Amino acid sequence: MSLLTSTTSTALLSPIISAYRLALQPIAPFTWVGSPVSAFDVVAAFRLCVALRQMREAGVVQHLQRQRVRRRVTESPQGGEASASEKRVGGGVSGVGGAGAGGEAEEYSLVKNVAVVLVTVYGGESVMCPWLGIPPSFLASPIVPGLYASLTALVDGLPESWVPPSTFKTELPLSFLDGLTRAFLLCQLIPPVVTAHAVPAVASNPWTLILSSLVIANGGFFFVNLLSMLQPTGFALATPAELRALGWTTTDLWCAPLTTALYALLTHAQPFWADLHALLLSFCVASSSSSSFASSVGAGGVGGTEKPPLVAAEALEPETARAACAVFLATLFVTRTVRNFGGAYMKELRGEKKKVMRSRIDGKRYPGASSKKTQ
Repeated sequence: MSLLTSTTSTALLSPIISAYRLALQPIAPFTWVGSPVSAFDVVAAFRLCVALRQMREAGVVQHLQRQRVRRRVTESPQGGEASASEKRVGGGVSGVGGAGAGGEAEEYSLVKNVAVVLVTVYGGESVMCPWLGIPPSFLASPIVPGLYASLTALVDGLPESWVPPSTFKTELPLSFLDGLTRAFLLCQLIPPVVTAHAVPAVASNPWTLILSSLVIANGGFFFVNLLSMLQPTGFALATPAELRALGWTTTDLWCAPLTTALYALLTHAQPFWADLHALLLSFCVASSSSSSFASSVGAGGVGGTEKPPLVAAEALEPETARAACAVFLATLFVTRTVRNFGGAYMKELRGEKKKVMRSRIDGKRYPGASSKKTQ
């Protein structure tokens, strides 16, 4: 028995399992040099490069807003005290609105953007792997770092209209892709770093597994935020978003160790998780037996005094557990998208519904058409 019935879960998750199998097949030209890079890896890398460009461009927009606010406040005849709204946008007259807020934007640098991508991808790995006594993956082959560098150059060269800012319409479908790619990282790439370790005490330690997932998955963005690498004004020290007020509530931060723990629980990646799985199942069976006993007594029947049998927890296949984690992550990311962009999207919809239909000839309003959406 398992928390997820093996046959049922496999049937429900079979489309995701099949999609993984198809997308993870190595492709040319990477197979020509013996690299197992797949179409899935390319899509995930391209998605990350696009997301980082969107963040950089959003930072440029915020920087220009700060400059306009400072210029308007400085040139105003009333003096140099900014309003509350101006301080929120521009960081006040003095420019204390974040790292590099008062500086000038730097010229475009492809090398800088490539460095930011590589820090994002390998930052956490560079921190955790030395403590585990294993070399980081980028030391084994230049293929994947070269792939990220090439895709960064490609994405930076795309027209602006091809890389729109993040909105509800663009982020909602991408939330499902993010769920698949993040599940691959947290279920297939990170756990073997610990579970296949040469030291048995490390390989069987659940805390090492959870900590590795937290650091490897989030360490890159932590350094990017620490050094303000996405700001147009250049590198500068700043408090990372994860360490600010309520930063621990960031979905990307806590979903990594939680998803890895769920995968380890379902697959019995370590003895601890197999014991925990059996304990949870025994608790569920005991609760069900108690409910049945209470129902039997309430109906006038004779309740038994036998203890519930011990439950042997069965591990799921890794592919099935990975697909379940992908669904879990996609649900989290869809919720995040609705929370971050849903409000603006609803306002946009309400604004469209309030459009007034007018005649193209004399401009007069059509009767009874003020609340209808323009066709």
